[in-house]
Amino acid sequence: MSAPERLKDWWQGRRWHDDRGDTAIQMAIIYPFVLLATIAVIQASMWYYARQIALTAAREGLTAARAYKSSPANGTAQARNVLGRVAGDSLRGYSVAATSNGQRVQVQVSGTAMSMIPGVSGLQVTQSASGPVERWTAPGE
Repeated sequence: MSAPERLKDWWQGRRWHDDRGDTAIQMAIIYPFVLLATIAVIQASMWYYARQIALTAAREGLTAARAYKSSPANGTAQARNVLGRVAGDSLRGYSVAATSNGQRVQVQVSGTAMSMIPGVSGLQVTQSASGPVERWTAPGE
């Protein structure tokens, strides 16, 4: 084997030897970002789910509150009933408020979405639904 061939073999072997551990370093750099992105997607999904729970409760409360000869208290009770069945740990510390001006009624549900990050209480969620109160009217009113 000539000197240039030995030098070529040494260089290729040396280069191969120098590349060891590069994958581990690359993973050590990339993995925290992948983990952070995964947690962010899960946290956003949990917030969206809590929002949907609050909106469902507000809509169900509105349906009960706007019924003929019903009151905002009926809407509050129905929304709390829905939250009791559905919310679980996904929507914590929820509150329900129903208001009416005689022609329209509004039901508002607030709470906190569960958090994936330790020490963080979670994101605030507020959803409301409003609609006209059902009532009998005379023709022309």
